[in-house]
Amino acid sequence: MDYLKIEKSAKTNKSMTRTIRISGETFDKISELAEKNEISFNCVINQILVYGLKHISE
Repeated sequence: MDYLKIEKSAKTNKSMTRTIRISGETFDKISELAEKNEISFNCVINQILVYGLKHISE
């Protein structure tokens, strides 16, 4: 399986608002990725979700 590569230009115009709960450790890792790649927390979340959905085993 390919590794996820965080990209700066991955943006979508359409968005939905939804509240999710994540662990503090996961939050910290996502925040670090966002800072390191100079993109928003939400952009990292979206890229992780899209990658996960593409690679899910059904």
